[in-house]
Amino acid sequence: MGMKRIAVLNVVGLTRSVIEEMPRFKKWSREREVANFKPAFPAVTCTAQSSYLTGKSVSEHGIVGNGWYDREDAEVKFWKQSNHLVKGEKVWEAAGVRCAKMFWWYNMYSSADFAATPRPLYPADGRKIFDIHTQPMGMREEIKADLGDFPFPSFWGPKAGIKSSNWIAKSARWIEEKESPSLNLVYLPHLDYGLQKYGPGSPEMLIEYEAIDKVTCDLIDFLEKREIEVLALSEYGISKVSKSIHLNRVFRKKGWIQVKHELGLESLDCGSSKAFAVADHQVAHVYVNDASIAEEVREVVLGTDGVEEIREGCDLWGKGIGADRGGDFVAVSKEDAWFTYYYWEDDSKAPDFARCIDIHRKPGYDPVELFLDPKIKFPIVKIAGFLAKKKLGFRGLMDVIPLDANLVKGSHGRDNVSPQEQPVAVGRGAGQVTSAEEVFCWIRDSLTNSLSGDSTTG
Repeated sequence: MGMKRIAVLNVVGLTRSVIEEMPRFKKWSREREVANFKPAFPAVTCTAQSSYLTGKSVSEHGIVGNGWYDREDAEVKFWKQSNHLVKGEKVWEAAGVRCAKMFWWYNMYSSADFAATPRPLYPADGRKIFDIHTQPMGMREEIKADLGDFPFPSFWGPKAGIKSSNWIAKSARWIEEKESPSLNLVYLPHLDYGLQKYGPGSPEMLIEYEAIDKVTCDLIDFLEKREIEVLALSEYGISKVSKSIHLNRVFRKKGWIQVKHELGLESLDCGSSKAFAVADHQVAHVYVNDASIAEEVREVVLGTDGVEEIREGCDLWGKGIGADRGGDFVAVSKEDAWFTYYYWEDDSKAPDFARCIDIHRKPGYDPVELFLDPKIKFPIVKIAGFLAKKKLGFRGLMDVIPLDANLVKGSHGRDNVSPQEQPVAVGRGAGQVTSAEEVFCWIRDSLTNSLSGDSTTG
């Protein structure tokens, strides 16, 4: 059997209900199989992508979330980028093909032939310079010379929007024209932003659906003209939320959280805490350092408003690499709720990074970074002032992020969701996908041309 060329478009937030809002994509999908499937657990980016590309369970590939507590370093680590963290053979290795991995996560030091991922530069003087990391390394300057700098502010933060997904789509075209890989993995994150800011069903989302419909379908047209088979999928759907859960504040009232007072502000000392939670959207990994309180911690979590259930780590992770990283148990929110990492009780004591876009320093995921603080009268002026000082070489904080978790209107992470909120697979043979792990087989079989003939399931 001959080897085909495949492009896999990871359109974040795509569901059957979202497809109805994307006219061009809806028309394209009608001629192909469309299947919704139960998401990975947790249903978050890093876990889902790792399951897709290895075909392994979370207990085997080890990516238990977008971040976790490193028990040896006694530090919470979020959004790490080394592909060495993902255990197991990757789909391009199994198929024996040349692969381009354009902005999927864990994209540094991968065995993929070509890769690009966001990666700022951090000079010793404290500056942060937006940039990307590529493989081969020389590709970075080539792609930026042709496409311009990656629009980093539109990839995450209050300015997050279509520009980053559009640039990534152009990078997929660029690598196709330069290298013609057999497998082109393309990450289009745009819907993640609006759906978390405004929530599903909000009128503000109409323009966002229109924008990603154009970017996605323009890319599909380009790829199909070059006789590349396109598969589309998503990692999760997003649920409407109206409630935030502050587990670490609950734990603090019980005396389980250790806070360090630093320059008048408070930081979380995980290593000295008896129990703490690492929040990741609608799931929270709970780590219990003092085994004598383990049962009480479970009771307190289950009794917290907004929590639906807990799942034991031994059942989720087994005894593999997942067990080394995952929580002793995982709290799952109700459908309309999500978990914050907040541990302070007085906003004036919040750490300085809390009001900044700082995805690596925060001990948990923070979707409030998508908003500008409404209490700041002239935020654009404040940002301009910060940038001016930065250009002159002065250090400072771009502290424009609010501390109001109620601003967030959409979240994800649960695996027990309605079919209309499940992720989808779209393309020839998509009907074989009933789990996150089976995406691996779908991609591999598409490459080796071993799928059955076309059929359409609405």
